[in-house]
Order: sequence, then structure tokens, then C-alpha cells
Amino acid sequence: MSPNDQLIEQANTASEAMKNIMEVKDVDIATASRKVVWEDGKVKLFHFEKEATTAVKTPVLVAYALVNRWEMMDLQPNRSFIRKLLSEGVDVYLIDWGYPTKVDRYKTMEDYILGNINDCVDFIRTQHQIEKVNLLGVCQGGTFSLIYASLFPEKVKNLITLVTPVDFDNEDGLLFKWAKDMDVDAIVDGFGGLIPGDFLNTGFDLLKPMNKMRKYMALPQTMADKASLMNFLRMEHWVADSPAQAGETYRRFIKDMYQENKLIKGEFELGGQAVKLENIDMPTLTIYASEDHIVPPDTTKPINDLIRSKDKELMEFPGGHIGVFVGSRSNKVLTPAVAEWLKKRD
Repeated sequence: MSPNDQLIEQANTASEAMKNIMEVKDVDIATASRKVVWEDGKVKLFHFEKEATTAVKTPVLVAYALVNRWEMMDLQPNRSFIRKLLSEGVDVYLIDWGYPTKVDRYKTMEDYILGNINDCVDFIRTQHQIEKVNLLGVCQGGTFSLIYASLFPEKVKNLITLVTPVDFDNEDGLLFKWAKDMDVDAIVDGFGGLIPGDFLNTGFDLLKPMNKMRKYMALPQTMADKASLMNFLRMEHWVADSPAQAGETYRRFIKDMYQENKLIKGEFELGGQAVKLENIDMPTLTIYASEDHIVPPDTTKPINDLIRSKDKELMEFPGGHIGVFVGSRSNKVLTPAVAEWLKKRD
């Protein structure tokens, strides 16, 4: 291609990009129909409207991480973990942790797990007149779910964890290396007890700094294609919408998990109760992402060795941490496999 042809192509790309960006009216994410059925302060429990005949009678409660927002699981209609579960006949509830403010800075792991998660489980049990629910935990929410299932095994029918860390003594991920030397007291106290979402996002960006540079260098080409532009804007919307974290929960999670690895050692306590992962005896599906740089596979795989369940399965997803929710393979392969696993154990 001659230099002149290159200039013409660049001009056309810029023109198409400008046209597309001018046509954007709104960036909608998390559009699956739902209603609030329970709430306590900033925490809400969503119940999603059914999109198919019920194939799994026992409802699933989704517990997302405190970092970022659950909307990653429903980024857009054709790239939605939630919608795919619904289309497979799964009855889905989800905990929205809300946006903590200064008044929440003393909120503890006990408040989140023994309080919020347990309250939501009990609400669903009462609402459906059942003894047990299915529990699906994501990332840090998966760690919370492991803790909950070990303390209340009589309330959990099936347990699913996605990209969930349990062994924090790991050298594969930069996040795990940094956290070991972090002066978490200085950070929490320095921020006045409320950890800003932007601070956390900066840390995640630094795990793979070139990724962000490559993304923005490709922006002209991305903007020239309407579908690619909307995908980009939805993802940027999700990243920018990052809630702060309650300082006391952040402090303890870093100390007890990343720095002292108490959960896998059997030394972690919650509300004065010893948390023993061998108490988990329900069917358990553990999903890890082969290219995950945030929660490396080796931090997740030990779950199967620590629990007492006879029916337990490790499932590898060929992709990264975010691809578990938004990749095409997620919709075509992973989520249907999760639904099928639940159907067989309903």
C-alpha cells in the first residue's frame, strides 16, 4: 500500500470512528430483568426474571467479589453469564454489595458472610420452602462462599466457585507477591478506613501495564467498528464503576489470606468459629481459568484437595479472568456446562 493509500485509509477510519462515537446515546450494561426482593442498608438481593422453563428447581445464589461490580456477569445480552444461566432454566438470585461509604468502614467479614450472605440464603430458603440453596461464588466472593459453606453445610445443596483463590502462598501472580509485603494498616488508616475503587483498579492495571497501552493504541480501529466500539465502552463503563471497600474487611482479607494464608492452613476463624474446609461435603464444582493472571490456577486447584465432598470436579476454562464471563466460549461452552452440572444434581 502506497503512503497516499495509507493516508486515505486512516482518514476513512477516523471519519467512521467519529461517526460512530457521535451516534452513541447511552452505554447500557446489566440489562437482564430483575427486582429487589430483600435489602439491608446498601446491600440488595436481586431475583432475575425467568427466561425459560425451570430446569433446575433449586435456586442459585450468586456471590460476586467486593472488588468491582457484578455487572461483568451481564455485560450485554449476547455476552452474559447471567442471561445464559436463565436461558438454561436456572433460577438466579444475586447479591449486590452496593457502594460502601465512610459509614461502612468498620464493616467486617463477619458482617458480609455471617450477616449478608446468610440472610440472603435464609430468605431464599423461606421463599421457596427449601432447606438448601445452590451457592455460586466468584473470585473473592468464591472465597466467601467456601467459608460460608464450611460453616453452614446444611444450607448449601451444591457449591460452585469461579476463579476463586484459596491457596494464597503463590508466586505465579504479581498480586500475591505484592500483597505479602503490603503495609495494609498504613493503607487502610491512610485512606481513613475506606479503600477507594480507583486505588484498587490502579493495582490491577499494573499487573499487566502493556495491556492498557495496547488497548488505547488500537482505539481508532476499535471506534471505526460500531460493535467493537460498544464492547469497548461497556467494558470501560464497568471498570470505571468501581466501589470503594470497607477498610476493616480489606485489612483482614489481606492479612489473613494473602499474608498468612490462614484458610488453607485451617487457622482462619469467623465470629469465633473455626473455619474448616473439610466440612464442605456437598457436590462442588471448581472452575479456574488457564490464563488467569489475577487468580492463577494453582491458587484455585487445591480446593478439591481440601474439601470432603465425594462429588467434586475441577473444570478448566481456556482463557483469562474476565473471559470467564464475557468471552464467546463462556456463553457457548462454560455456562451451559455449569447449568448441566446443576441439573444432574438437582
